[in-house]
Amino acid sequence: MASRRPATRSARRGAAADDDWTVVRIAGLRPVRLGVGVNAAVDSDAEGEESDDEMARWDDDAWEERGARRVEPTFKPQKKGASKPRQPTAKSKPAAKKLRSAKAPPKSSRRATAAKSAAPRKRVPSRSNGRLGSLFYYSSVLALWGVIAFGGLLFWYGLNLPDTSNLYNDRQAPSISIRAADGELLSHRGDLKGGYASLVDLPPHVPAAVLATEDRRFYWHFGVDPIGLARAMVENYRAGAYVQGGSTITQQLAKNLFLKPDRTLSRKIEEMVLAVWLELRFSKEEILTLYLNRVYFGGGAYGLEAASERYFRKPARALTLPESAMLAGLLKAPSRYSPTNDIDLARGRASIVLQNMVAAGYISADEAYVANVSPASLEGYAARGSINYFVDWVAEALPDYAGRPDADVNVVTTIDPDLQREAERIIAEILASDGATMNASQAALVAMTPDGAVRAMVGGRSYAQSQFNRAVQAKRQPGSAFKPFVYLAAIEKGMSPDTLRVDRPVTYGGWSPSNYSDRFEGEMTLRTALAKSVNSVAVQVAHEVGIRNVVSVARRLGLQEELPSNLSLALGSGSATLIEMTGAYATFANGGHGVIPHGIAEVHKQSGEELYRRHGSGFGRVIDDRAAGAMNNMLKAVMVYGTGRNSALGERPSGGKTGTSQDFRDAWFIGYTADLVVGVWVGNDNGAPMKNVTGGTLPARIWHDFMMSTQGGVPVAELPDMVIAETPALVVAPASVDTSRAYEWEEPGFFDRLFGRNEPRRPTLQPGHPGDRR
Repeated sequence: MASRRPATRSARRGAAADDDWTVVRIAGLRPVRLGVGVNAAVDSDAEGEESDDEMARWDDDAWEERGARRVEPTFKPQKKGASKPRQPTAKSKPAAKKLRSAKAPPKSSRRATAAKSAAPRKRVPSRSNGRLGSLFYYSSVLALWGVIAFGGLLFWYGLNLPDTSNLYNDRQAPSISIRAADGELLSHRGDLKGGYASLVDLPPHVPAAVLATEDRRFYWHFGVDPIGLARAMVENYRAGAYVQGGSTITQQLAKNLFLKPDRTLSRKIEEMVLAVWLELRFSKEEILTLYLNRVYFGGGAYGLEAASERYFRKPARALTLPESAMLAGLLKAPSRYSPTNDIDLARGRASIVLQNMVAAGYISADEAYVANVSPASLEGYAARGSINYFVDWVAEALPDYAGRPDADVNVVTTIDPDLQREAERIIAEILASDGATMNASQAALVAMTPDGAVRAMVGGRSYAQSQFNRAVQAKRQPGSAFKPFVYLAAIEKGMSPDTLRVDRPVTYGGWSPSNYSDRFEGEMTLRTALAKSVNSVAVQVAHEVGIRNVVSVARRLGLQEELPSNLSLALGSGSATLIEMTGAYATFANGGHGVIPHGIAEVHKQSGEELYRRHGSGFGRVIDDRAAGAMNNMLKAVMVYGTGRNSALGERPSGGKTGTSQDFRDAWFIGYTADLVVGVWVGNDNGAPMKNVTGGTLPARIWHDFMMSTQGGVPVAELPDMVIAETPALVVAPASVDTSRAYEWEEPGFFDRLFGRNEPRRPTLQPGHPGDRR
């Protein structure tokens, strides 16, 4: 059935009449347009475009040829209850055509839609995919340039690598010959017999302990372990400090053999280059063997064989599992974990090594348990002389002076054999006669010149029984021997030895210091207060000058241990070693120059090549002439009428100070002449109280006998002293004037100094005591 197109449509077309076309509808097919003269030429381009548009719009075949599909208009579904639309009948078909014509879009929109439909659709990538692609690209470029830069650095540093041609041919660990100042041989340390620990001869647990602790991925990396470096960086970042290293065994070997112990980026790169070179040249077994025979185990022992003899008096092939764990534990910090320093700390470190071995699968948990129950015991050298305390100290310090020697060396020390023998003899005699009755089991002595050169050192009663060096390693409370630092701070703030203070009861924050005599003597000079070791005056002076300034003075004179920032420090509540205290007093003896206690003068290879020669004497001037002279004037009074009067040396000028810690746990005497400074400590290793042993008893006797025995033939020399005539006139503050806050100035902090805010805060100190005079 056919129907004619409405006349209005034909009128718009102009060229096409109603009789020129018709629409035929056949059941099962879409409407098909049949036209008359459709191929005839048209009058204008516009009419042709419109005709083409109509054909494209109505002819389904043309749409399909273009790869598109005509979409019929859709209608919203009817709501419930609404009547269904009637199906068009023959009478209603013209109305349906009208509706279709009314709903059709404009021609321009239809052309755009047809064009879009005809073109293939492009998939637009998401924004996140684009970002990931860019990130991957730039990361790849940066990684490539990083590899190129790293390769360039390796090449640059590889041009200046040290000579490694004889690395594996030298099968002997270096030996150390330690000599006195006069050339007398004191001791040998190291591999004297050419012993060499071969990996195949060692028990399996020896290299296993080292690998489990130092480099668990040793057999998997190429000399540098990126995983270990990353882990170390993360751990150090979390801790906020350097707590873990990422160096492999190969890197440690390269550092020990070829490089100086500098902490620089350049040295680290050289270390990596050498590590890669070692991995290319040697097998893993050869590298591990080299490492075990060259690494430093402390106590002057280079190599596993020397360390086994040093600590256990046995060859390395006979080491047990607990002993192997203890030696492996030394590699992290040879001095800190040395069993000669602290056997309990060394055993604790060995326990950690055993845990690492279990985690790495080298031993079972049961084997680790047995090794912890029966830990290694220190045997040590068979040598018995006290000179070995000094030799140990020098051997520990040698790498800081001459690096890691690759050949046998001679070390010329500052020790005086005559003074050393006298010190050992006197300590042994006095402890033998009075030690037991006064419950004093140990003593230590350090003697040095005013420039810090150690002439004698006794670290304990018997080296054979205990290698713990109480002269260097023991940290004990100095008691009143600390007071000179308090008075030096006061001198530097304007006081003088003749400044008056009142010995009276005082209370600070609920704490009331008392004197040893349990009585107060009233007004006295600072000189007398120091000579008689009056506690109340020392605390008052410390409060006036500021405890922070006292700590600063102690630091300047060489004390390194942590000191409490409270007034009890004025009475020696902090900790210090004997060698530090003796070095601090040497500053008074030489007129104000800071010193570094030292025992090494020269280091030479056996071939004669010089590795080290000492130049200079310390930190330079740390206190001025006036302050040094005032302190010598006060410390000489201690020897004339104070607590050290029984130790006076007759006509020879000397200064010194006694010290006694709480409950008589520590007793000190540190004294000096113009030629020698000597410090003595007496006490017990377990901190047990002695029976009324003060600094003026056993320590003062040891000091006096040693000085009289060794200095008798030395010409008498004066100490750098103050000129009494130049002392300013005394001014005593009236009792009604409260100037207690006038002396609370303290050393300005970093930001105060940086921004210049400290000048108005510093008052001018005047002699005299604020408060009650009686």
